[in-house]
Amino acid sequence: MANGNIVVTEERGTRVITLRRPGKKNAITQHMYREMSRAIDTAQNNPDIRCMIITGGSGVFTAGDDIDDFMQADTSRPETLSEGAKFLYSLALNVKPIIAAVDGASIGMGTVMLFHCDYVLASNAATFSAPYIHLGLVPVGAASLLMPNTMGYQRAFAMLVMGRTFSAAEAHAAGFVNTVVSPGHTEVEARKVARDICRLPAEAVATSRKLLRAPAEDLTRRIDQEGHLFGERLKSDEAVAAFNAFANRKKR
Repeated sequence: MANGNIVVTEERGTRVITLRRPGKKNAITQHMYREMSRAIDTAQNNPDIRCMIITGGSGVFTAGDDIDDFMQADTSRPETLSEGAKFLYSLALNVKPIIAAVDGASIGMGTVMLFHCDYVLASNAATFSAPYIHLGLVPVGAASLLMPNTMGYQRAFAMLVMGRTFSAAEAHAAGFVNTVVSPGHTEVEARKVARDICRLPAEAVATSRKLLRAPAEDLTRRIDQEGHLFGERLKSDEAVAAFNAFANRKKR
């Protein structure tokens, strides 16, 4: 099943969600958010789907939000962010294991979504960043809750407040990447992990996963809190100046 820049396939109980927009480094549009949400949501009550994989293919995971697409939205109304918000809710409310296969750059939402995943494979060429600060913005997707809980306050501060980029080795040491593999091998290895998960008792997996994770209501509450502050920051002088600078660079 292909919907523009999102391709959804199924194999041996695993739904594979592939970002396929290589000319734009898999930058995510509102339409892509909608299709990824649909792929996750429709798996929830399907007993034939035991787990999911999110991948960007070889060479790149995603450059994060497509800024041109984002800037074309009417940001004066909260619902303009609804597709991104729906995707975040889909991740927060999801009950099936999600594996991420990251080969190359993972920026912004590309990194944030990994903290909602259950198992992350990265190539040793992968990099991770959530540089919202450089646009005068704040974290989204419950990142301000999940990142400190996963890798500690200091590392979360470096990534979210200082805008630092982590290498695959640093991400592994920080605890949000399970395994580092050679470039071009992340998706193959992710499918092996998926097969391991699919062989396990489904109900026991679901219950154990629920015990391990933060309650969904905590995640959605933080997503809403961050979203409110994100909307306020969009109107700030710092954010306006940053987006204007981006637009000017695009014109050159």
